Amino acid sequence: MEKETDFARHLTIFLSDYLMTERGVSHHTLRSYAYTFDLMLDYMLEVKKIPAERIELKHLTRDCTTGFLDWLQTERKCTDNTRNARLAAIHAFCKYLQYEDIKRIGCWQQIMTIKAKHKVSGTISSLSIEAMKTLLAEIPTDSMQGRRHLAILSLLYESGARVQELINLTPNDLSLELPAHVTLFGKGRKKRVVPLQKRLVSIMKLYLAEHKLDLPGREKRHLFYNNRGAKLSNSGIAHIITLYANDVRVKHPGLLPDKISPHSFRHSKAMHLLQAGVNLVYIRDILGHASIKTTEIYARADSKQKRDALEKAYANITPERPEKGEWETKPHIKNWLKQFTRK
Repeated sequence: MEKETDFARHLTIFLSDYLMTERGVSHHTLRSYAYTFDLMLDYMLEVKKIPAERIELKHLTRDCTTGFLDWLQTERKCTDNTRNARLAAIHAFCKYLQYEDIKRIGCWQQIMTIKAKHKVSGTISSLSIEAMKTLLAEIPTDSMQGRRHLAILSLLYESGARVQELINLTPNDLSLELPAHVTLFGKGRKKRVVPLQKRLVSIMKLYLAEHKLDLPGREKRHLFYNNRGAKLSNSGIAHIITLYANDVRVKHPGLLPDKISPHSFRHSKAMHLLQAGVNLVYIRDILGHASIKTTEIYARADSKQKRDALEKAYANITPERPEKGEWETKPHIKNWLKQFTRK
């Protein structure tokens, strides 16, 4: 059995302990970070000819990191956004190493100076109020499945939630008595409370009753789940959106943008709040942005401001009612990393 390297030891602690206990990251973030280092092992073997079990911290330099990022885009055809996500994982590891490997703090700080790539600002994929109303109205409410789809997409829009935040919801996160609200847990498990409007409250009450999620003992189950009872996935929500978007495109050509994703609902909510004159600070709080600078993207995208109260921003869009690793040769280092990338 080969001796554990310092890289292996620190990455084990970083993924198995530090991220969860110190940073409180989500399982989604943990999977993303683990996959980043899985890719880095591929890079080190293919390009640097260093097998996983021989990688040491001394190999993790600024030049090595930029080489890895370039390799991701040239060989793996990763987008700027994906490259930035991989860089964020490496930055987080280096922040950890600043305190755990102080003698090389200069090296870790050099890596942390590598900047993310910023794309030229383009059009944010969002739907107009008319388009959102039409899309939600396309969902039939004469079936249990249709009412379920309406609950999912209406809550996704009204709350401005990230899709992962919606997926992680439990019935316990909903408060449907006045003043009704949903509690969302964002990046780093930061909590925020978003008010819900009466029409959505009615839809959600019916959904909870039909799926027996309002019964005692079911408060911590997945609010939205698939046919197997497992937590609904990002792709599952995307499929529901596509299902109705395709019908709308046939009936109303040109009304919807070419591409609609779950994140488009969040963008749309932000744009509609902005167009109604809601202060950027309030929009920031609703969306859960850490910085107002992130929220300002919407102000640059659309400067129409009309009203001065948050409540007025809630147009009646929602229709009426009818979810310590080991580095020894067994398991292999890459197999150990893959346990984090599984659901």
